[in-house]
Amino acid sequence: MGGLSTVMMVLIALVVFTVYKGVRIVPQGYKWIVQRLGKYHQTLEPGLNIIIPYVDDVAYKVTTKDIVLDIPSQEVITRDNVVIIANAVAYINIVQPERAVYGIEDYEYGIRNLVQTSLRSIIGEMDLDNALSSRDQIKAQLKQAISEDISDWGITLKTVEIQDINPSSTMQMAMEEQAAAERQRRATVTRADGQKQAAILEADGRLEASRRDAEAQVVLAKGSEKSIRLITEAMGEEEMPVVYLLGEQYIKAMRELAESDNAKTVVLPADILNTVKGMVGDKFK
Repeated sequence: MGGLSTVMMVLIALVVFTVYKGVRIVPQGYKWIVQRLGKYHQTLEPGLNIIIPYVDDVAYKVTTKDIVLDIPSQEVITRDNVVIIANAVAYINIVQPERAVYGIEDYEYGIRNLVQTSLRSIIGEMDLDNALSSRDQIKAQLKQAISEDISDWGITLKTVEIQDINPSSTMQMAMEEQAAAERQRRATVTRADGQKQAAILEADGRLEASRRDAEAQVVLAKGSEKSIRLITEAMGEEEMPVVYLLGEQYIKAMRELAESDNAKTVVLPADILNTVKGMVGDKFK
């Protein structure tokens, strides 16, 4: 009896283990690859699945959720021989797990290298300015370049984004120096234009002042001419009014001369009346 009980328990344990080996519950978001005697047999969908124990074996468990692949930064040389640093991120989805596991040794490694190679090729055909300002164009060309290749592995490229695309540190320094030089040039041009305009305005001011002075002198000369004409007409042939006016101007001039800082000694003629008459001339003789 004891030996029979032991055999029964062993048989029951073997049956339970066999059932356990034959029943597979696949969680949502995964697909399992089943090999039969070392060869691909089927792909288990999420839920309850039955396989043949000891013959079938779950070789791979593949996620069907979107996978985010970070593409490492790399140095890329543009068409105008400028070194820039670029990296990206790719979003993929495995739609045929059996092709992903049997078509390539490591699909993540393969996609990373494929993106890096395509990125170098695309940017290498662009100038620096275009590369820095054409992310959408680079993204579209990159997606088109690798979508067909990874489709052979049963993988769909959802999208690829360019994270960073920047000049190298040496190039950044050169660009900063160029920008500083350009700002300095603009400041110099602006300052020169301001000085030019100021000089033009100052010259215009001097010209206008000179024109006004000349006009004033003409007006004064005309006034003096008119005054002399009126005085002459009023005096007629009389001597004393002319002598009086000239004497007044003569004394005024002599007083200003005496008040000058450079004047040391002023000698007045003893006979001012005859002196003034001498200035008048022969008309009143």
